[in-house]
Amino acid sequence: MELTDRTVLVVGGAGYVGSVLVPRLLRSGARVRVLDQLVYDNGFALVPLLDDPNLTFVRGDLRDRETFAQAARGADDVVLLAALVGDPVCKKYPELAEQVNLEGTKRMADALVELGVKRLAFTSTCSNYGIHRGGGLATEESELNPQSLYARTKIAVEKHLLATAPRMSTSATVLRIATAYGLSPRMRFDLTVSQFTRALALGKPLQVYDADTWRPYCHVRDIAKAVMTVLAAPREDVHGEVFNVGDTSQQFTKRMIVDEVRRHLPDVSVDYLVGDTDPRDYQVSFEKIAKQLGFRCDHTVQDYVKVLCEAVRAGAFPEFLDPSRFGNDEVRHLEAGALTGAG
Repeated sequence: MELTDRTVLVVGGAGYVGSVLVPRLLRSGARVRVLDQLVYDNGFALVPLLDDPNLTFVRGDLRDRETFAQAARGADDVVLLAALVGDPVCKKYPELAEQVNLEGTKRMADALVELGVKRLAFTSTCSNYGIHRGGGLATEESELNPQSLYARTKIAVEKHLLATAPRMSTSATVLRIATAYGLSPRMRFDLTVSQFTRALALGKPLQVYDADTWRPYCHVRDIAKAVMTVLAAPREDVHGEVFNVGDTSQQFTKRMIVDEVRRHLPDVSVDYLVGDTDPRDYQVSFEKIAKQLGFRCDHTVQDYVKVLCEAVRAGAFPEFLDPSRFGNDEVRHLEAGALTGAG
């Protein structure tokens, strides 16, 4: 997939997905700019790329209009990954989540036409479906049923982008992404597949709530591939469109993920507890992105669990590592406050 002669701004490019996407964009021939506030002290994820002449890094807050304008002006495409990602962190910092995920993001999107940006890929979440039982798989047309502030902010931005798309020269595409897993330079172990696998591979007991609720999963490399597929597609195929990103075969309950880990670690200790700590329960159709854009996932949870078990047992991710480096629970270098800049 070639994006030669394109300049792509990745907002949040040092994050879990961004640090996988950015090198792929560079290999495609694109000139890449990264705007990231490094709220998790995650600049290390881009260190091997900083001497690439086609990469420009800007540390800054997307809520600051002037900072964003400097980063975006003259770019062909913007990929928006930056957000307070996930239910726990948004619950912990609700005012900040509203400012970054909703208000700042909408204002950023509204500035793109003036800045000359041709395309926006906005990463949303399949968590927007919340609880979807009966009536088959959730499609892009299904009713949204958010169970968290995180999902509500994503849905609000989706509605804004889709409402303004008919009169916008910037082509906006919404990607509702399945729960991420996979190895990344900015690794996370607070997501289900990696969290369960690492804990059990380290010999820790695991407590699992809501064991039989369903969720779709998608490897970070496939998320990056989906973003690039959208950027490379003809405008008429993606303008004002919503796509679920994942694979129908890669949908599991938490109990099924534990069973997959047990194929490699049969003697692990797991307690299944009764409790409604997270009511989300949904399975999703990924037929639209497959038919309309020819997108298919290349990776499976089954293959990844085996690889991660081996890596953890080999000592690649030992128990003593600072847990804050591998999660999104504690925000640093970002404070709630008024949106800055004119307009």
